[in-house]
Order: sequence, then C-alpha cells, then structure tokens
Amino acid sequence: MPSIPPQPDRAAAEYRRMTTAPVFGLVLRLSIPTTFSMLITSIYNLADTWFVSSLGNAATAAVGVVFAIQSVVQAVGYGFGMGAQSLISRKLGERDRQAAELYATSGLLAAFLVGALLFAGGMINLKGMMRLFGATETALDSACAYGFWILLGAPVFCASFVLNNVLRAQGKATLSMIGLCSGGILNIGLDALFIRGFRLGVSGAALATMLSQAVSFLILLSFFLTGRSLVRIRLRRTSRRFADYLLIFRVGLPTVFRQSLGSIATLLLNRVVRPHGDAAMSAVSIANKIYMLLRGMLIGVGQGFQPVAGYNYGARRFDRVRRSFSCAVFLGTLYSVSAAALLYFGAAPILGLFRPGDREVLAIGGRMLHYLSLSLPVLAYSTFVNQLYQSLGFVVPATLLASCRQGIFFVPLILLLPLWLGLNGILMTQTIADLLTFAVSIPFHVHLFRRRLRDESAPAPEAPAR
Repeated sequence: MPSIPPQPDRAAAEYRRMTTAPVFGLVLRLSIPTTFSMLITSIYNLADTWFVSSLGNAATAAVGVVFAIQSVVQAVGYGFGMGAQSLISRKLGERDRQAAELYATSGLLAAFLVGALLFAGGMINLKGMMRLFGATETALDSACAYGFWILLGAPVFCASFVLNNVLRAQGKATLSMIGLCSGGILNIGLDALFIRGFRLGVSGAALATMLSQAVSFLILLSFFLTGRSLVRIRLRRTSRRFADYLLIFRVGLPTVFRQSLGSIATLLLNRVVRPHGDAAMSAVSIANKIYMLLRGMLIGVGQGFQPVAGYNYGARRFDRVRRSFSCAVFLGTLYSVSAAALLYFGAAPILGLFRPGDREVLAIGGRMLHYLSLSLPVLAYSTFVNQLYQSLGFVVPATLLASCRQGIFFVPLILLLPLWLGLNGILMTQTIADLLTFAVSIPFHVHLFRRRLRDESAPAPEAPAR
C-alpha cells in the first residue's frame, strides 16, 4: 500500500514529546480527543436507540439484542487493535519503528479477515442467532433486519478499530478523533434521513451505522496514505510468521475477553429480562446505552494514558509510567463522581428523552440508573488498573481483571440475584459486579507498582526478538 514516509525528525520529536513532556499535561492532551471520540461514538449508539424508540418497544428491544452482537464485532476489532497498540507504543519507545509497522499492518489484515468470518457465520442462521441473543418473537423480525447490516459491515468495523488504535499508539489521538467523530456525526444524520425521511425502520438505523463506519474507515486510512501517521501501513510489512499474529492476539486478549464477556452479559441480561415483557426489555436497553455513554467517556480517559504508559515502558521510564496512571485516575475519578451525580439526580428526564410518557419504562430504567450511579465513582480506578496491565503487556493479570466485571462476577450474579430479588436483582447486578471488581483491582495495583515498576532494569513481559 503506497504511502508517504514520515520524516525522521518528526519521529524523533514525537519520541521526545512522549518521553520528556510533563506527564499530566500529556495525559490530559491525549485524553481530551479520545474522550470526545468515545462521547461521539456513544451518542450515535444512543441516536440509534432514540430514533428506533419511536417505532415502539419491540424495535427498541431489537436494538438491545443486536447490541450484544455488536459487542462481539467490537471484541475482534478492539482485540487486534489493542494488541497492536500495546506492541506498537512499546516498540516506538524502544525506537524500533520497523517492528511497529509490522504489527500495525498484520493486525489490520487479521482484523479484517476475522470480521469477514463473523459475517459469513452470522448469515448461516440469522434468526437462530437473534433468538440466541435474547430476541422475543415480537422483536425477532426487527432484530434480523438490524443485525444483517451490522454483520455485513463487520470486516470494515474491525479494520477501523485497528487503524484507530494504531494512531493512538503513536500519540496521534487528534487524528483518531477526526476519523471516529466524522463517522459518528454522519451516523446521526443518516439515522434521521433513513428512519424519518425514507421510513426504512430498524433497517435504516443499521444501514446508517454501516455507511458511517465505512466513511470513518476511509478517513482513518487516508491519514496513513498521506503520511500523517508515523507508523505506515504497507502490505510488504505483513508478517508471514504465525507467532506475530499470535502475539498480537495474546496482548489483545484482555480486550477480547472484556468485549466478549460484555456480549455474553448482554445476552444473559436480555434472557433474564425477557419474561418481564417488552417494556422491561426496552427500559434495560435504554438504561444500558446511557450508562455505556458515560462509561465510554471514562474509557476515553484511559485510552489517553495508555500510549503514554506503553511508550515510556518501552523507553524504561517507569517513573513516568507510574505518574501517567496516577494522573489518569485523578482525571477519571473526577469525571466519574460528576457523572454519577448526573445519573442519580437526572435519571427521569434523561430516560424521558427516549420514551416520554411511558411510566413503566421510566420506572424500571430509573431504578437501574440509580443502582449504576452507586458504583460509577470507583469505576475509573478498576478500569485503569486493567488498562495499565494491558498496555504494558502483562497478559495474564490483564485478562483476569478484564474478566471480572462482566464475567467472573456478573455471570453468577445475573443468574442468582433474580431468583431471590426478582426484577430488582437484575437491575442491581452490574453495580455489585463493579464494586467487587474494584476490590479485586487494589492488590493488583499495589503489586504492579511495588514489584514490576520499581526496578527499571526489569525485563519486558513481551519482547520477542525480530
């Protein structure tokens, strides 16, 4: 793939910036565009829900079902993307740009091919897949109509996640923001056009998502083709060694677990809510989307500090790694406390934007948001401990931490609490899982700082010879 090679002085200047600039300012500057990107991404997910909610509870429930499938697609894209990002940032810190380009190109190709396999697999039995993910018979046709377009766009979705993370790995968070936000804003406009203008229903919402993601992919790709990225994407850099693909996958495994377990959690949530009717399904779907918007912005703060941590870990500047984490926790907790207050006191008017006048949806969704606001203030800390382990390449502890929130704790809770507490047990499950994950994260944080980030002569966890 042709590209304009970056000038050596640009690479040297970027290295100096990432390894010598004041840490707080650096984390803040990188966090602002990544947080804004996550905000726009979450807003266009909410826009789908808002536009589709006008079509009724069955259509809204269908969006919640397909959201679980989108989580699988995201698991693939983010998995390869975060694996490549972690390796690229550390290799750039070691000043090994050739290896960074190999991981970027190989991760992109792998993500696209696996995305294509997801589409092919979904088309074999689309209705069966929708039922598996919790679609009721009244929502099945809408779920299939929505899910078809989402699966069709899976290869491009996955590839976009990789390009986005390659840009972030080198500190190009603003370019990443431009690509993601352009697609997100377009998505909102196309939602209005296809659903309200052309009256395409839920198919219009899904088509809008697919087209906007394709535009986002092209914009992100253009940054590599025009030399605005220090790391180039070139086909001749594609690895022919299975070990390189395995390494990318291994380092990205915590994200795969996190996203996949998120999909399983949504599936289980949909299945246990389903007996309570479409109103409950609709309420939980809307509340989840609102919460994901707020949590997505928090993850954006973490994505801002990850390249700083990885770059400086590769450069063996462990003091800056520790400071980058502390700065991120401060910023993230400040945001989380504010978001929790908004969620608790503003639940009713926020939900009313989606289903005005529907008392049952507002009551159920309001209770769920109140529960979620209780654990939101500690979410920054546990999220960033997990992200730090992954950005430094400590795969096993990162995967364990990633599995806690919506796997190790969520799965048994969602199966047991409803038996004892009914619908309330369903609504409070995520809150309890979040609090337990916070408690588990504390000893991992202490161990990492005292044992792994104290001695700057310690070996890197993943440093394959090239």
